[in-house]
Amino acid sequence: MFQRFFTELRAARVPVSLKEYLVLVEALEKEAIAPNVEQFYYLSRAALVKDERHLDKFDRVFGHVFKGLENTAEAVNAEIPAEWLKALTEKFLTDEEKAQIEALGGWDKLMETLKQRLEEQKGRHEGGNKWIGTGGTSPYGNSGYNPEGVRIGGEGGQRRAVKVWDKREYKNLDDSVELGVRNIKVALRRLRKFARTGAPDELDLDGTIAKSAREGYLDIVLRPERRNAVKVLLFLDIGGSMDSHVQLCQELFSAARAEFKHLEFFYFHNCLYESVWKDNRRRHDEKTATWDVLHKFPHDYRVVFVGDATMSPYEITYPGGSVEHWNEEPGAIWLQRVAQIYERCVWLNPTPRQHWDHTPSIQLVREIIGEKRMFPLTIEGLDGAMRELSR
Repeated sequence: MFQRFFTELRAARVPVSLKEYLVLVEALEKEAIAPNVEQFYYLSRAALVKDERHLDKFDRVFGHVFKGLENTAEAVNAEIPAEWLKALTEKFLTDEEKAQIEALGGWDKLMETLKQRLEEQKGRHEGGNKWIGTGGTSPYGNSGYNPEGVRIGGEGGQRRAVKVWDKREYKNLDDSVELGVRNIKVALRRLRKFARTGAPDELDLDGTIAKSAREGYLDIVLRPERRNAVKVLLFLDIGGSMDSHVQLCQELFSAARAEFKHLEFFYFHNCLYESVWKDNRRRHDEKTATWDVLHKFPHDYRVVFVGDATMSPYEITYPGGSVEHWNEEPGAIWLQRVAQIYERCVWLNPTPRQHWDHTPSIQLVREIIGEKRMFPLTIEGLDGAMRELSR
């Protein structure tokens, strides 16, 4: 297993040397740590990673190689794998059982009932249809089923939560990813408006010939380099249901960074609200007010939203509808402001077009920004979006 760990780190381009690997093995032989997977993680990371830029790659490889590994001291006495025990709390329902479960009656009733449950409940609960817990059909908790509830802790499975109370961490998109489909770059190149700006450092051959002929001696003429003058403001939805589209979004992000000299980008989650951020690792501490963004970048910028627009309709239409914080104004208000300020604005959606009519939140977003402004995140959709932005 350790040899596999070493080879997969090298395959992921983490610069691990054989000497560092042997130091890790020696530390394990001398029992430098207890037989604990957490301590082994920190020991191996300290021994093998020399640059913090590679921490994310290390974490992915570690999670892949040692997936399911528990503390060895506890595992000896275990008779049933932890995954099996966890599965017992998850209730799988038939279509008929799901049809019998109804929403509590809207956003206000859902929040009112949650407040009451928090005041009444005194301990942990599993299963059932009332209390905050795991499994079951209660609107509050996780690992169960309810068509309209509040997920508290755990991980989303049904993607039906209207609010999430949990500390969620996202990662920045990698703009160094090599494109899997070169045509993405080709499609982006449709959005071009060339201009010669900056210092004159490029030889103007025709001008040099003409001026030298007039003057009777060689006279070199220089001109500014011809560059793409289009300015793009990119808003990227991150986390949640967008985790399924990370690879595609990274390819698009990488291509956009390469094609557009004047590119500004910001992250948001699900819907645009009063603040956005540049670094997902510091998104709780280093936010930028959306008003500041709208004031800083003038109306001649082309705006591109990238997101699946798949969320609870409350997140768009209600104050406080955000799954992560209490927003004073509905997300719809912020989307309308962007659509009004920037004449050239499109939304790229990685969700296949055939699902759009069956998702209420997608229909709402299309109504706000304009139905003809949403395009699928495909080569054909990119081509159409660039044509729209070029008008």
